[in-house]
Amino acid sequence: MSTHTQHLVDWVESILEGDLSWQGDALCAQTDPDAFFPEVGDDTYLAKCVCRNCPVREECLDFALEHNETIGIWGGKSAKERYWMKRKAKEIG
Repeated sequence: MSTHTQHLVDWVESILEGDLSWQGDALCAQTDPDAFFPEVGDDTYLAKCVCRNCPVREECLDFALEHNETIGIWGGKSAKERYWMKRKAKEIG
């Protein structure tokens, strides 16, 4: 098995082992998914508004940070915003 394939298998297993029950309460599940995975340059305002009122926003953001999600709006943050959050946390911690 290649290193890339093993990484993918490990990533999927880590997701399946986690508690995803919070996803049942996510407001994004009741919204157009395209809003949360915009094309480069598209507006993210709708997704971020939904996230702002979501009862599981923090769980969602934690999930994205822990699983290195590189696309989409998670917990009200874009991939770029999550990147900078992780970078800042490394600098501090």
